[in-house]
Amino acid sequence: MFKRLFGALKVKEIRKKLLFTLGFFIVFRILTHIPLPNVDTRAIKELFQSSQLLGLLDIFAGGGMQNFSIATLGIGPYINASIVLQLMTKVLPKLEELSKEGQSGWEKINGYTRYLTVPLAFLQAIGMYALFQRQGVLTKLSLPGILLLALSMTAGTVLVMWLGELISEYGVGNGISLIIFCGIVAQMPISFGQTFATTVSTNFVNLIIIIAVYVFVIYAITMIDEANRKIPIRYARRVRGNQQFGGGESTLPIKINQAGVIPVFFAVSLVLLPSMIGGYLSGVGNEKIAHFAKILVSTFDPRSLVYNITYFVLVFAITYFYTAVTFNPEKIADEIRSHGGFIPGIRPGKPTMHYLNFIITRITFVGALFLGCVAVLPQVVNAVTGITTLTVGGTSILILVSVALETMKKVDSMMVMRDYEGFME
Repeated sequence: MFKRLFGALKVKEIRKKLLFTLGFFIVFRILTHIPLPNVDTRAIKELFQSSQLLGLLDIFAGGGMQNFSIATLGIGPYINASIVLQLMTKVLPKLEELSKEGQSGWEKINGYTRYLTVPLAFLQAIGMYALFQRQGVLTKLSLPGILLLALSMTAGTVLVMWLGELISEYGVGNGISLIIFCGIVAQMPISFGQTFATTVSTNFVNLIIIIAVYVFVIYAITMIDEANRKIPIRYARRVRGNQQFGGGESTLPIKINQAGVIPVFFAVSLVLLPSMIGGYLSGVGNEKIAHFAKILVSTFDPRSLVYNITYFVLVFAITYFYTAVTFNPEKIADEIRSHGGFIPGIRPGKPTMHYLNFIITRITFVGALFLGCVAVLPQVVNAVTGITTLTVGGTSILILVSVALETMKKVDSMMVMRDYEGFME
């Protein structure tokens, strides 16, 4: 990988794109350190250090939440809006028609995603203020003050979203994914430093266990991300006069992890909801409601068994659901038949559709099981080693490895395109 990266740096155009990407990263990190007014950042940092729940939220926000900066919400509202629009393309006929129009249709859907991001960011900003105000780390503001705070956080989300799109256009890779990647990488030195200092002074064996687990997880994620089931497809030959057309063979690759990291994003949003509601209701004057809120918070604590089982089940179920939404066996079977192709031993049409559905159901089970295990891995490691300072867990590693592989594939494709253009010249 490093050899390919060094080779890409020798190419002026690719080097320029990489420097653009690095420059946008620096701008994003500056934004995460510009605090909002009327905020006690020291109290918020102490709250985040004592709560694994908030630490996990900070990872998906891009690293600006614990500073309560203008980029507090990060890219989270955009991701939520993107997931909602992708699911709605299978429900609303108009959006489904747009998705079939190719690049122009998806550009319109991306525009709708941006519009939906703004109200989602505003609502999340108000919810964030209410949560932190209940925790006592934010002063109670008047209605104009709350609106100003929410508008500032919404504007920060729009700015981060714009940076992500600039990275996608002028840099290398997917800008939204790279912003999350940047936030995780920025937290790694602190997390690993605290873990190293703790384990060296207490139990060095735990450090060896953690390193071994991380190496194995990185290897497993790489293998699963690259693994796919290749289904052979043959094309019938057509005879016209004295000439033959068509024929040949190809393969249809179906990835084991068809859904990527989307199920983890969605599951985190759902599994954290009870704790956030409980944290908000804990300060209510009604004694019964406050008692129920405390039960809710303790039950869905990230260290509890209920939380981890719920998290695992959600990731598993959403992986199946998202794969069923995005992978359409009937459409693929029709395309294979329309091009004169068939799967050896399987008749075209509905038999092909049933066969593809059978294959995707089986391999998705492996992918969903793997994603669920990776999601709950940090809590298992914490329970075994007793170390709670390592906030960069399995989900973070999954995002890091997936984004790194995707970016390197993008660089490779640019290198291949450059060589091809040079050959044509």
